[in-house]
Amino acid sequence: MSTGQPLLSVEGLSKSYGGVHAVRGVSFALQSGEILALIGPNGAGKSTCFNMLNGQTAPDAGSVHVLARDTTGMKPREVWRLGVGRTFQITATFPTMTVRENVQVALSSHHRKLFNLTTSMPCYAREQADRLLDLVGMGGFAMRACGELAYGDLKRLELAIALANEPKLLLMDEPTAGMAPRERIELMRLTAQIAKEKSIGVLFTEHDMDVVFEHADRILVLNRGSLIAEGTPEDVRRNRQVRSIYLGEGLVYDARHREGVSP
Repeated sequence: MSTGQPLLSVEGLSKSYGGVHAVRGVSFALQSGEILALIGPNGAGKSTCFNMLNGQTAPDAGSVHVLARDTTGMKPREVWRLGVGRTFQITATFPTMTVRENVQVALSSHHRKLFNLTTSMPCYAREQADRLLDLVGMGGFAMRACGELAYGDLKRLELAIALANEPKLLLMDEPTAGMAPRERIELMRLTAQIAKEKSIGVLFTEHDMDVVFEHADRILVLNRGSLIAEGTPEDVRRNRQVRSIYLGEGLVYDARHREGVSP
Protein backbone atom coordinates (compact mmCIF):
# COMPACT_ATOMS: atom_id res chain seq x y z
CA MET A 1 0.00 0.00 0.00
CA SER A 2 1.26 3.43 -0.93
CA THR A 3 1.93 5.91 1.86
CA GLY A 4 2.56 8.92 -0.42
CA GLN A 5 0.00 11.26 -1.93
CA PRO A 6 -3.55 9.95 -1.41
CA LEU A 7 -5.34 8.50 -4.39
CA LEU A 8 -8.60 9.95 -3.06
CA SER A 9 -8.88 12.88 -0.68
CA VAL A 10 -12.23 14.04 0.71
CA GLU A 11 -12.51 17.20 2.82
CA GLY A 12 -15.59 18.48 4.64
CA LEU A 13 -18.11 16.86 2.31
CA SER A 14 -21.69 17.88 3.12
CA LYS A 15 -25.14 17.50 1.57
CA SER A 16 -28.62 18.39 2.81
CA TYR A 17 -32.10 17.71 1.47
CA GLY A 18 -34.88 19.95 2.70
CA GLY A 19 -33.07 20.70 5.95
CA VAL A 20 -32.13 17.07 6.56
CA HIS A 21 -28.35 16.57 6.72
CA ALA A 22 -27.60 13.49 4.62
CA VAL A 23 -23.82 13.97 4.92
CA ARG A 24 -22.11 16.32 7.38
CA GLY A 25 -18.48 17.40 7.06
CA VAL A 26 -17.07 14.01 6.08
CA SER A 27 -13.29 13.88 5.54
CA PHE A 28 -11.04 10.92 4.74
CA ALA A 29 -8.27 9.75 2.42
CA LEU A 30 -7.63 6.56 0.48
CA GLN A 31 -4.26 5.27 -0.75
CA SER A 32 -3.52 3.26 -3.89
CA GLY A 33 -3.98 -0.46 -3.26
CA GLU A 34 -5.98 0.15 -0.07
CA ILE A 35 -9.35 -1.47 0.62
CA LEU A 36 -11.55 0.95 2.55
CA ALA A 37 -15.04 0.05 3.77
CA LEU A 38 -17.79 2.60 4.44
CA ILE A 39 -20.41 1.19 6.80
CA GLY A 40 -23.35 2.44 8.81
CA PRO A 41 -27.05 1.84 9.48
CA ASN A 42 -29.66 2.42 6.80
CA GLY A 43 -30.02 6.13 6.17
CA ALA A 44 -26.53 6.91 7.47
CA GLY A 45 -25.59 8.73 4.24
CA LYS A 46 -23.43 6.11 2.52
CA SER A 47 -25.08 6.26 -0.91
CA THR A 48 -25.21 10.07 -0.86
CA CYS A 49 -21.51 10.14 -0.05
CA PHE A 50 -20.78 7.75 -2.92
CA ASN A 51 -22.85 9.79 -5.34
CA MET A 52 -20.86 12.91 -4.50
CA LEU A 53 -17.57 11.12 -5.07
CA ASN A 54 -18.31 10.18 -8.67
CA GLY A 55 -20.27 13.27 -9.66
CA GLN A 56 -23.84 12.03 -9.55
CA THR A 57 -24.67 14.48 -6.76
CA ALA A 58 -23.16 17.93 -6.24
CA PRO A 59 -22.08 18.61 -2.65
CA ASP A 60 -23.30 21.66 -0.74
CA ALA A 61 -19.84 22.05 0.74
CA GLY A 62 -16.46 20.33 0.76
CA SER A 63 -14.16 18.96 -1.91
CA VAL A 64 -13.13 15.73 -3.61
CA HIS A 65 -9.68 15.21 -5.11
CA VAL A 66 -8.58 12.22 -7.19
CA LEU A 67 -4.79 12.04 -7.63
CA ALA A 68 -4.59 15.67 -6.47
CA ARG A 69 -7.07 16.82 -9.14
CA ASP A 70 -10.17 18.60 -7.88
CA THR A 71 -13.14 16.60 -9.18
CA THR A 72 -15.78 18.43 -7.13
CA GLY A 73 -18.73 19.24 -9.39
CA MET A 74 -17.46 17.19 -12.33
CA LYS A 75 -19.98 15.09 -14.24
CA PRO A 76 -19.88 11.28 -13.73
CA ARG A 77 -18.42 10.67 -17.18
CA GLU A 78 -15.64 13.19 -16.57
CA VAL A 79 -14.79 11.50 -13.27
CA TRP A 80 -14.88 8.09 -15.00
CA ARG A 81 -12.42 9.36 -17.61
CA LEU A 82 -9.92 10.08 -14.85
CA GLY A 83 -9.88 6.40 -13.93
CA VAL A 84 -12.70 6.02 -11.42
CA GLY A 85 -14.78 2.87 -11.86
CA ARG A 86 -18.03 2.08 -10.08
CA THR A 87 -20.30 -0.88 -9.47
CA PHE A 88 -23.86 -0.54 -8.19
CA GLN A 89 -26.24 -2.34 -5.83
CA ILE A 90 -28.27 -3.49 -8.82
CA THR A 91 -26.28 -4.77 -11.79
CA ALA A 92 -26.67 -2.91 -15.08
CA THR A 93 -25.84 -5.06 -18.11
CA PHE A 94 -27.34 -5.65 -21.57
CA PRO A 95 -29.28 -8.91 -21.05
CA THR A 96 -29.65 -9.81 -24.75
CA MET A 97 -25.94 -9.32 -25.47
CA THR A 98 -23.28 -11.87 -24.66
CA VAL A 99 -20.99 -11.61 -21.68
CA ARG A 100 -18.07 -10.76 -23.97
CA GLU A 101 -20.07 -8.11 -25.83
CA ASN A 102 -20.95 -6.36 -22.59
CA VAL A 103 -17.25 -6.00 -21.81
CA GLN A 104 -16.51 -4.95 -25.39
CA VAL A 105 -19.05 -2.12 -25.08
CA ALA A 106 -17.25 -0.88 -21.96
CA LEU A 107 -13.89 -1.13 -23.73
CA SER A 108 -15.17 0.78 -26.75
CA SER A 109 -16.30 3.60 -24.46
CA HIS A 110 -12.93 3.63 -22.71
CA HIS A 111 -11.12 3.78 -26.07
CA ARG A 112 -13.59 6.38 -27.38
CA LYS A 113 -14.56 4.27 -30.34
CA LEU A 114 -17.84 4.74 -32.19
CA PHE A 115 -19.08 2.09 -34.59
CA ASN A 116 -22.01 -0.13 -35.52
CA LEU A 117 -22.38 -2.57 -32.64
CA THR A 118 -23.81 -5.41 -34.72
CA THR A 119 -21.12 -5.36 -37.42
CA SER A 120 -18.04 -4.27 -35.48
CA MET A 121 -18.56 -5.72 -32.01
CA PRO A 122 -17.65 -9.40 -32.69
CA CYS A 123 -13.99 -8.51 -33.37
CA TYR A 124 -13.45 -5.32 -31.39
CA ALA A 125 -10.95 -5.68 -28.51
CA ARG A 126 -11.88 -9.34 -28.24
CA GLU A 127 -8.59 -10.44 -26.66
CA GLN A 128 -8.70 -7.62 -24.12
CA ALA A 129 -12.30 -8.46 -23.24
CA ASP A 130 -11.40 -12.12 -22.79
CA ARG A 131 -8.47 -11.22 -20.53
CA LEU A 132 -10.80 -9.25 -18.29
CA LEU A 133 -13.28 -12.12 -18.21
CA ASP A 134 -10.49 -14.56 -17.32
CA LEU A 135 -9.38 -12.19 -14.57
CA VAL A 136 -12.78 -12.38 -12.85
CA GLY A 137 -13.30 -16.09 -13.51
CA MET A 138 -15.86 -15.66 -16.29
CA GLY A 139 -13.80 -16.80 -19.27
CA GLY A 140 -15.97 -19.85 -19.83
CA PHE A 141 -19.12 -17.70 -20.11
CA ALA A 142 -17.98 -15.36 -22.90
CA MET A 143 -20.62 -16.48 -25.41
CA ARG A 144 -23.50 -16.75 -22.93
CA ALA A 145 -26.27 -14.16 -23.02
CA CYS A 146 -26.23 -12.03 -19.89
CA GLY A 147 -29.91 -12.73 -19.35
CA GLU A 148 -29.05 -16.39 -18.68
CA LEU A 149 -26.50 -15.72 -15.93
CA ALA A 150 -26.95 -16.44 -12.24
CA TYR A 151 -26.84 -13.34 -10.04
CA GLY A 152 -23.39 -14.09 -8.66
CA ASP A 153 -22.00 -14.38 -12.18
CA LEU A 154 -23.60 -11.06 -13.12
CA LYS A 155 -21.72 -9.45 -10.23
CA ARG A 156 -18.44 -10.88 -11.55
CA LEU A 157 -19.26 -9.55 -15.00
CA GLU A 158 -20.02 -6.14 -13.53
CA LEU A 159 -16.55 -6.16 -11.96
CA ALA A 160 -14.98 -6.95 -15.35
CA ILE A 161 -16.93 -4.06 -16.90
CA ALA A 162 -15.77 -1.72 -14.12
CA LEU A 163 -12.16 -2.73 -14.80
CA ALA A 164 -12.47 -1.97 -18.53
CA ASN A 165 -11.40 1.66 -18.13
CA GLU A 166 -8.27 0.62 -16.19
CA PRO A 167 -9.41 2.37 -13.01
CA LYS A 168 -7.08 3.74 -10.37
CA LEU A 169 -10.03 4.02 -7.98
CA LEU A 170 -12.95 1.60 -7.73
CA LEU A 171 -16.18 2.60 -5.96
CA MET A 172 -18.36 -0.39 -5.09
CA ASP A 173 -21.83 0.30 -3.68
CA GLU A 174 -22.95 -2.85 -1.83
CA PRO A 175 -21.13 -5.15 -4.29
CA THR A 176 -22.41 -8.37 -2.69
CA ALA A 177 -26.07 -7.37 -2.27
CA GLY A 178 -28.38 -10.26 -3.16
CA MET A 179 -25.60 -12.85 -3.24
CA ALA A 180 -25.31 -16.06 -1.22
CA PRO A 181 -22.88 -15.93 1.75
CA ARG A 182 -20.11 -17.93 0.05
CA GLU A 183 -20.47 -15.93 -3.17
CA ARG A 184 -20.05 -12.70 -1.20
CA ILE A 185 -16.78 -13.82 0.33
CA GLU A 186 -15.46 -15.13 -2.99
CA LEU A 187 -16.29 -11.93 -4.89
CA MET A 188 -14.59 -9.70 -2.34
CA ARG A 189 -11.56 -11.98 -2.14
CA LEU A 190 -11.26 -11.67 -5.91
CA THR A 191 -11.70 -7.89 -5.76
CA ALA A 192 -9.09 -7.55 -3.02
CA GLN A 193 -6.62 -9.70 -4.95
CA ILE A 194 -7.04 -7.65 -8.13
CA ALA A 195 -6.79 -4.39 -6.19
CA LYS A 196 -3.52 -5.38 -4.54
CA GLU A 197 -2.00 -6.70 -7.77
CA LYS A 198 -2.93 -3.60 -9.79
CA SER A 199 -2.60 -1.02 -6.98
CA ILE A 200 -6.25 -0.01 -7.32
CA GLY A 201 -7.78 1.84 -4.40
CA VAL A 202 -11.19 0.41 -3.44
CA LEU A 203 -13.92 2.12 -1.45
CA PHE A 204 -16.95 -0.06 -0.81
CA THR A 205 -20.17 0.01 1.17
CA GLU A 206 -21.44 -3.22 2.64
CA HIS A 207 -23.95 -4.55 5.17
CA ASP A 208 -22.33 -7.99 5.51
CA MET A 209 -19.86 -7.62 8.38
CA ASP A 210 -18.12 -10.88 7.49
CA VAL A 211 -17.13 -9.30 4.17
CA VAL A 212 -16.12 -6.01 5.79
CA PHE A 213 -13.97 -7.41 8.59
CA GLU A 214 -12.21 -9.95 6.38
CA HIS A 215 -11.25 -7.66 3.50
CA ALA A 216 -11.09 -4.03 4.62
CA ASP A 217 -7.72 -2.53 5.52
CA ARG A 218 -9.59 0.30 7.22
CA ILE A 219 -13.23 1.05 8.01
CA LEU A 220 -15.19 4.31 8.07
CA VAL A 221 -18.42 4.38 10.08
CA LEU A 222 -21.19 6.85 9.27
CA ASN A 223 -24.19 7.61 11.45
CA ARG A 224 -26.80 10.24 10.58
CA GLY A 225 -24.45 11.69 8.00
CA SER A 226 -21.46 12.12 10.31
CA LEU A 227 -18.26 10.10 10.48
CA ILE A 228 -18.22 8.64 13.99
CA ALA A 229 -15.27 6.24 13.72
CA GLU A 230 -12.33 5.40 11.48
CA GLY A 231 -9.62 2.81 11.83
CA THR A 232 -8.55 -0.78 11.37
CA PRO A 233 -11.17 -3.54 11.64
CA GLU A 234 -9.90 -4.23 15.16
CA ASP A 235 -10.22 -0.56 16.14
CA VAL A 236 -13.78 -0.39 14.85
CA ARG A 237 -14.75 -3.71 16.40
CA ARG A 238 -13.71 -2.40 19.83
CA ASN A 239 -15.30 1.05 19.46
CA ARG A 240 -18.10 1.28 22.02
CA GLN A 241 -20.07 3.90 20.08
CA VAL A 242 -20.00 1.81 16.90
CA ARG A 243 -21.04 -1.33 18.77
CA SER A 244 -23.90 0.50 20.43
CA ILE A 245 -25.22 2.21 17.30
CA TYR A 246 -24.51 -0.30 14.55
CA LEU A 247 -22.81 -3.56 15.39
CA GLY A 248 -24.68 -4.39 18.60
CA GLU A 249 -23.38 -4.03 22.15
CA GLY A 250 -22.81 -7.74 22.61
CA LEU A 251 -21.03 -8.39 19.33
CA VAL A 252 -18.03 -10.64 19.46
CA TYR A 253 -16.58 -11.14 15.99
CA ASP A 254 -14.42 -14.18 15.26
CA ALA A 255 -13.63 -14.98 11.64
CA ARG A 256 -12.88 -18.59 12.52
CA HIS A 257 -16.51 -19.23 13.41
CA ARG A 258 -18.11 -18.01 10.20
CA GLU A 259 -20.20 -20.70 8.58
CA GLY A 260 -18.73 -22.22 5.45
CA VAL A 261 -15.60 -20.03 5.43
CA SER A 262 -12.20 -21.35 6.38
CA PRO A 263 -10.04 -19.16 8.65
